[in-house]
Amino acid sequence: MEELYHFSYDKLWHKLIDLKFKKKDLQDQAKLSSSVIAKMGRGESVNLVTIAKICIVLNCEISDVVDIVPKGV
Repeated sequence: MEELYHFSYDKLWHKLIDLKFKKKDLQDQAKLSSSVIAKMGRGESVNLVTIAKICIVLNCEISDVVDIVPKGV
């Protein structure tokens, strides 16, 4: 079944830049695997626990790191 949406982590990547964080820093501090970071880089879905870990490390809300975008937009 074709997905009708995808995930955008653009806000997360911009937040990392603003905080002078590298993806590797986030990976280490949130205890994430490199494959999770890669999935996010491709706009794929990740576990909500993963998003929660990121939000805890960055002291932010879910809406600060991910958007759900309808396909074709």
